[in-house]
Order: sequence, then structure tokens, then C-alpha cells
Amino acid sequence: MPSKAMETMLRESLWAKTLAAEELDRVVRESYEREVPAGGFVMRRGEPADLWLGVIEGLVKMSLSLADGRVSTFTGVTSGGWAGEGSLLKPGPWRYDGVAMRPTRVACVPRHTFERLVSTNLDFDRFLLSHINARLSLFIGLMEFDRLLGPDARVARCLASLFDPILYPQASSFIRLTQDEIGLLSAVSRQRANRALHALERAGLLRVEHGGVEVIDLEGLRSYLGDGSA
Repeated sequence: MPSKAMETMLRESLWAKTLAAEELDRVVRESYEREVPAGGFVMRRGEPADLWLGVIEGLVKMSLSLADGRVSTFTGVTSGGWAGEGSLLKPGPWRYDGVAMRPTRVACVPRHTFERLVSTNLDFDRFLLSHINARLSLFIGLMEFDRLLGPDARVARCLASLFDPILYPQASSFIRLTQDEIGLLSAVSRQRANRALHALERAGLLRVEHGGVEVIDLEGLRSYLGDGSA
């Protein structure tokens, strides 16, 4: 039996609106939940990509670990977000890692369920196109931020990216992220993330609070350039 939290998450997902009631019921029956401890792998590079994964609760860092120990972080997936559709659309293993940054619960939709939806539901396919396009736009933006912007601006754009309505449908003005997590997602140290957050607070764009940050000016975060200093 699916947990109540997983069933609610599945039924409230944006893509669920593309399914008939009977098909959505079938997806719920075929899916299952996993609990992943902080630091555990939700998905692991080289292992078979056989699940579409939705975050019920928690935070997953999508990254690539290199042989020399360096880690390149792509993005984070928060509650209500989905990941892995690109890998399921082609055969092969995961090409990146998904690591739980805190205790995390994920909904697991099996490959055969996902492939059935792709092959029989045009509206579901349209959702996937919009989701993949949003993810591509995010990655292009992150590449731009990393190459052209200073640390303060990278933190600002990283936080702003968590408000995409397709990728992060449950986003609210309060972002529950620790400064360690913000640093990891922005590719800066915790100490540098702390400095950036206080610079953004002085600029009137957010307010640093216990357990996260309250975003005051989302458009300001999206356009913030900072001074570019490290």
C-alpha cells in the first residue's frame, strides 16, 4: 500500500492533471516509496536508470563526482520536484548522482509505468517537454552564472532558480535551506554563502531567518549582479 504522503504527492503533481482517473490510480498502485538518509544515494552514476523519482520530502543534490575528488553540482530537487525523466527516455545507466542532503523520502515510478505514459498519453508528453525545457534553461543559466558572475550573484541566482513553477511547484517565499546546503548548490563554501546571504539581505532582497531565508524580492534576486568579488 502506498503511504498517504506519497499518494498525495503523486496526485497533486502537475503531470497528474494530464491523466484520466483510472490511469492515475494505476500509477499510484505501481509506484512505491523509498527513505534515503542524509548522504545516501537516491540515484548513483553507472547504475541502471529504471525509476522516475519525485521528492516527497527532503532535498536531493544532483551532481557529478570526478575521480580526483572534485564534485560538480548541477542543481537541487526540493519537495514536489521530479528528476530522471531524461535518463528514462533513453536506455542506459544514470550519468550523475542524486544525493540526499537531509533525510529524504522519494516516490519511485517504475520505468515500465513511465514508458506506458509516454507511449499512450500526448498530454503527458507535452508536460515532459515543458519540464525538460525548464531544466535545460536552468542548466544554461547555471553555466552562465558560474562563468560570468561573482559568488554573491551566484547565490542570488541559485535561490531564484528554486522558484520555477514547473520544476518547483511547491515553492513558497520561505526557502528551507541551511547555509551549508545553499553553499553546495551555489558551488561556494559555507562561509562564502554566509557572506553572500548577508549582502543580499542588506540589498533588501531577502531576510536570513532560522532554518532558511525569506525571499522579499524575487525579481531582484534574478537580476542581481553584485560586485563580482570573491
